Amino acid sequence: MLEHLERQQTLTANQWKIFVAAMVGDMLDFFDFYLIGFVLAFIIGGWHLTYGQSGAILLASGIGAPLGSLFWGWMADKIGRRKVMILTVLNFSLATGAMAMTPHGGWLFLSICRFFVGMGVTGLYTVDVAIVQEFVPATKRGWITGLTTSLLPVGTLLGAMAGTWLEPSIGWRGLFVVGLLPAALTLLIRAWVPESPHWLIGKGRTEEARQSLAWALMVDPASIQLPAVAAKVETVRWTELFKYPRSMFVACLTGISQTGTVGLTLWLTTLLVLVLKISPNEASYMIIWFGGIGIFGRLFCSWLSDAVGRRPAVVFSCAMAAMAMSLAGYLSDIYIAGVSMFYALILVQNFFGSGQYAIVGPYMAEVWPSKLRASGMGFGYGFGNLGKFIGPAGLAVIAGSDNFVSPKATLDALVPAMNYFGFWYLLAAAAIWFIGFETRGRTIAEIDDSLTVAPAVVRRR
Repeated sequence: MLEHLERQQTLTANQWKIFVAAMVGDMLDFFDFYLIGFVLAFIIGGWHLTYGQSGAILLASGIGAPLGSLFWGWMADKIGRRKVMILTVLNFSLATGAMAMTPHGGWLFLSICRFFVGMGVTGLYTVDVAIVQEFVPATKRGWITGLTTSLLPVGTLLGAMAGTWLEPSIGWRGLFVVGLLPAALTLLIRAWVPESPHWLIGKGRTEEARQSLAWALMVDPASIQLPAVAAKVETVRWTELFKYPRSMFVACLTGISQTGTVGLTLWLTTLLVLVLKISPNEASYMIIWFGGIGIFGRLFCSWLSDAVGRRPAVVFSCAMAAMAMSLAGYLSDIYIAGVSMFYALILVQNFFGSGQYAIVGPYMAEVWPSKLRASGMGFGYGFGNLGKFIGPAGLAVIAGSDNFVSPKATLDALVPAMNYFGFWYLLAAAAIWFIGFETRGRTIAEIDDSLTVAPAVVRRR
């Protein structure tokens, strides 16, 4: 049945609807995820929050993130991709909306809500990557699934604009009400996203798989022949992930590359003020360009993953990100034609540093068999989310600060900190080159077969 998908030369309008729904979902969940950063600026003074209370609000979502990717990934393999896609959207949007009812000084209430926001946001990313991969032929899987992540930085920009222009008229509680709007995305998912045919076949529901596949390909269901013998119904046990140690190691070690990106982003505003001797407002404006170039980096790397293959694409993009990160530290006081080499190299770094995750994110799902794809993706992405702690904590140690949420930056710590951030990209590059296996051009069925025959040692191509 799935050979009809693999023979495709061009994508149909219905397939693009699936991808657009996933892309918009990723953008809106990051809007909700980062909204708290802008709201906190309005309440921290009036509530007289201590450092510990502010830190609890910010870190709560980071605690929920790995748990959410693990839980929702497992649920997506258990009850289906489409249902979990809807549930995760409701998870983060309702939790965001609930924060509008926060009592004055209710930092604990905010922290609890943020925990659930973190669970929903990473859960959606985990499942929508899996479902997009299962509706696209192998020849286009890399750039299409990478494309779904390209608008993630836009979510942050939307949060910044909401905080700048909406808060004066609707207040910080109104911003949280705006965070309810992504719940409407569930209507789009219900209309545009059918259940994955791969998942349906694994559950023995071949007629439903045929209907789903026919809708996506925009053909008569009768033109897709049902298998003569029904596939064996697959059971899903989360512990089966440990039967695939190679997949586990490469997913985790590539996913942890986000440590460098998170660490730099948390430090960047302060760094621009210190290095360029500018005001915080000017630094904030320069970060808009930083975020924008990350979008183009993701688009480029999405294309690169199918053009040259996942392994060389990740090695190249991670090496470039690490090199630019390190050079930015060493050349921080250099200007050429009036242009700061520090800022120029930071832009180059984010082009490749943010871009590489458009390859790594989908790759974390590709290295698992179909029945465990979402669970495996959730495991790797959940492990990678530890970077949200490792990045700030490592920076705090290097800078000699006891602030593990937003460590006080010093120019003395610049070079070792930038090298520390760059290390995580090199680790991801080494992991995919020496442990990973190539998935470009290989159908999901071929990957399944190779993993089934030799789960611990998958041949390279």
